[in-house]
Amino acid sequence: MYRNRVRLPGPLHVLNEGLAFLLEVVAIVALAWWGFTIGDNVLLHIVLGVGTPVAAMVLWGLFAAPRARFKVALPLVLLVKAVVFGAGALAFYGVGHPTVAIVFAVVVVLNTALATLDREAHFRATA
Repeated sequence: MYRNRVRLPGPLHVLNEGLAFLLEVVAIVALAWWGFTIGDNVLLHIVLGVGTPVAAMVLWGLFAAPRARFKVALPLVLLVKAVVFGAGALAFYGVGHPTVAIVFAVVVVLNTALATLDREAHFRATA
């Protein structure tokens, strides 16, 4: 189907995978930051500050992680990533950092697109 597959050289592959992991961590931190600062209720801070990132991690672990509990088709994996990363970007916006939100979203889209194409090329090469 794809004639020109994107396959990153070894060091760039590792660098891009490392960036993907860093972006996942940043999204979780942004969700916690948002949760702990939204509203005026201390209980709400605790529930959202802990619950939102935990929910994102559970969702990621079930469907999007490299060793996800459930192996699902690529479109669902990308949907889960869009939800978690989109929520992270919205969290940055929600705590008053719209520029960071936009930069984060752009880097996520580029990294995810490149990682998806690269993983496909690596998978096809080993199959």
